[in-house]
Amino acid sequence: MKAPSRLPNSRIGNGSTKKHLLVSLLLAVITFIIFFQVTQSEFVNFDDDVNLTNNKIVREGLTAKGMVWAFTTGYAGFWFPLTWLSHMVVVHFFGLAPGWHHLVNLLLHLVNTLLLFWFLSRMTKAFWPSAFVAALFALHPLHVESVAWVTQRKDVLSTFFWILTIGLYGSYAARPGLKRYLAVLLSFTLGLMAKPMLVSLPFVLLLLDYWPLSRLELKDPDLKLKATAPKKKNKKASAGSKIAVTPPAGRWSLIRPLLLEKIPFLILTVLSSIVAYWMQKDWGAVNSLESLTLSARIANAFISYQAYIIKMVWPFDLAVLYPHPGAWPLWQVLTSGLLLIALTFVAFRTAKTRPFGIVGWLWYLGTLVPVIGIVQVGGHSMADRYTYVPLIGLFIIIAMGVPEILKKWAFHKQALVALSILSLFCLSVLTWRQTGYWKNNITLYNHTLRVIDHSISANPTPPLSNQPSRARTLTEVERSIWTKVRIALIYNNRGYSYSSLGNYRRAIQDYDKAIELNPRYAEAYNNRGIAYGSLGNYRMAIQDYDKAIELRPGYAEAYFNRGIENDNLRNYQEAIRDYDKAIGLNPEHAAAYYNRGINHANFGNPRQALRDMTEAARLGQPSAQDLLKKQGLNW
Repeated sequence: MKAPSRLPNSRIGNGSTKKHLLVSLLLAVITFIIFFQVTQSEFVNFDDDVNLTNNKIVREGLTAKGMVWAFTTGYAGFWFPLTWLSHMVVVHFFGLAPGWHHLVNLLLHLVNTLLLFWFLSRMTKAFWPSAFVAALFALHPLHVESVAWVTQRKDVLSTFFWILTIGLYGSYAARPGLKRYLAVLLSFTLGLMAKPMLVSLPFVLLLLDYWPLSRLELKDPDLKLKATAPKKKNKKASAGSKIAVTPPAGRWSLIRPLLLEKIPFLILTVLSSIVAYWMQKDWGAVNSLESLTLSARIANAFISYQAYIIKMVWPFDLAVLYPHPGAWPLWQVLTSGLLLIALTFVAFRTAKTRPFGIVGWLWYLGTLVPVIGIVQVGGHSMADRYTYVPLIGLFIIIAMGVPEILKKWAFHKQALVALSILSLFCLSVLTWRQTGYWKNNITLYNHTLRVIDHSISANPTPPLSNQPSRARTLTEVERSIWTKVRIALIYNNRGYSYSSLGNYRRAIQDYDKAIELNPRYAEAYNNRGIAYGSLGNYRMAIQDYDKAIELRPGYAEAYFNRGIENDNLRNYQEAIRDYDKAIGLNPEHAAAYYNRGINHANFGNPRQALRDMTEAARLGQPSAQDLLKKQGLNW
């Protein structure tokens, strides 16, 4: 593979190493202070339970079995072995103390901020604009979700490799060589193993070739001379006609190596995309075109591109879930589409004079493609965490463009300093407040429901009776259903949080609301059954378990819970049948073996009881282990 012509070695411009260190220290200290309260936060039952607290493999810490599992599993619908290993390492040293897990996220965010500052300042030789980009990245409220949510370790970890890849690529571009190239490729590969979000990085590397690395510029003086040499005038041409310029003879010789060197990256991108898609589909997270049409997905993409820009400028009403409405009003889609077209036109029109504009804008558009919703995963329309990398492109436009706009002002330097300090102060206050919502489940869901209620009030679903056409009525029905189902998830999770605190009556109220919004919500029926059982209302609990099983026939946990309530009502034979069913659906259900063993022992079936108790002990049920050690089956 022929390497592109060598570039001058990049040096840090507009300041000494000492100044870089001082600014880096200031960035690190401010960011740590603003985000420090995350170290006092708890895990949330919004995937933290699935990925960590209830994940048997991760709970064991770093083991040989766990490492094999990390590289071979599609658990939770993702293949990100490095992220799993990072969770295991923290558990290995600090257990499941949430403060340490949050601290690791925060430290990774700090490192990402500093790397972004250093690498961007080296490549652009623009010290203060690079520092401002890093500060916006560090302190923007939209980035709270990636830092404060332990499950989003994949965000901060993959972004570490993203920025490292860019930095290594800058060094490779300055001094091309096989070792440097392989270092870039290795960093990219590790990033994909942390989160497949890096699939858009090869595209970003091509943007960086254009600016700030300027790898498309001709370096050979002879080629430049040929490129600018005018043709002879056409005799028929008028005196005022423009002179035609011969296309650069060496332009393709520069572009071709840049494309060729990206081929290994593109191969890895395709493989990672295929794996990610099939993992999500196998997990059941990818919605079919029947449930959400392609036109609805494209419409949501336009809306989301615009919404992220608005939230970047006005970061209020941020939530962990923005329910997908299923369909958007046509006027909103058209407005968003026209805005994107207009901004894209401006970016291309000013590309020659302000190359940072086209690079930053295409960075934003391109890096959001994997998560913009064309391949719809889950029931959300957008997510704050998706902006962690894409907003860097818009931050670059702001940091480089605002000084350009203000440079003709007499006091533009003072204005820039004042605007920078004011904006960063406001963002810091909002980020501090947003971080506080992640303190625990209750504060998170209370805030989320307030945001969702505010959003629905601002964009209410029109009454169906007022719709003039059947087609539009169906659209509004779909929109209503999609929204309600997603809100029901939040009520169910908050109810579970109240239940874990022993506030069962308050939990039942939330489960009632979740079931009202989504009458086919099997998990909400099961959870409400647990709450009723905890209050001693066993028959109401059994009714809820019956409904959960009706909606989801393979719901092992509902069978197990119904068995417990049958035990409480002394319907022991029915309880045994429920435990049989639970074990048939989940052969590793240790508690079901234990409970069934107790019942068999009480019914004078010691051999079956011994088999059940032994199996429960093997699967790690502490009660079974203690019982076998102390008294065997001498009940």
